[in-house]
Amino acid sequence: MSVNDIVTSGAKPLFFLDYFATSHLDDDLAEKVIKGIVDGCQQSDCALLGGEWIYCIKVGDVLIGLPSSGVHSNGFSLVRRVLKQSGLSLKDQLPGETITLGEALIAPTVIYVKQVLEIINKGGVKGIAHITGGGFIDNIPRVFPKGFGANIYEGSWAIPPVFKWIQEGGRTEDAEMMRTFNMGIGMVLVVSPEAADRILREGQKSSIAYRIGEVVKGDGVSYC
Repeated sequence: MSVNDIVTSGAKPLFFLDYFATSHLDDDLAEKVIKGIVDGCQQSDCALLGGEWIYCIKVGDVLIGLPSSGVHSNGFSLVRRVLKQSGLSLKDQLPGETITLGEALIAPTVIYVKQVLEIINKGGVKGIAHITGGGFIDNIPRVFPKGFGANIYEGSWAIPPVFKWIQEGGRTEDAEMMRTFNMGIGMVLVVSPEAADRILREGQKSSIAYRIGEVVKGDGVSYC
């Protein structure tokens, strides 16, 4: 179907990347699926360059968090209310910091594409959750099959000062903050323990990454 969409524009399909997602890998079924993709590529005279597989998530798999630059465009209804109640302006200094509130609140969203693709290409990644509106509570569970949840290690990453200012100014409970904001983690990778060790080791040399939790039996997100 993909190549049929392309040809409607008068374009020639050149290559194809497959994507196979499953909570349980059936070798015979997977072989039939890939054979069908190969046949389709041969019929359309395009190359099958590779693809992506989503692996079975297990208890004990590790949650790796990639840091955010701040609010990442989520939760601004609460931000505006807190700003109004504080009596401060965007030009005022973020309490205790060297930047202004405006600089902290409109810090550009981190683009994770290159970093995440590099990690994926080295193997061991089983799922990825982009932490947007809804925070950990809404976004992480979408990655898991039924019967699995996330246990988050409190204090395992550095929470940007802007979130502390929002929480204190809005007198907002921890649960509501975690439900509304990314709280300093913009992307969560579910990886094997072996991959986690490699990612954290390599992260010390380039980009920061945190071990923020693990996969557990159950559902939803809990904290310890």
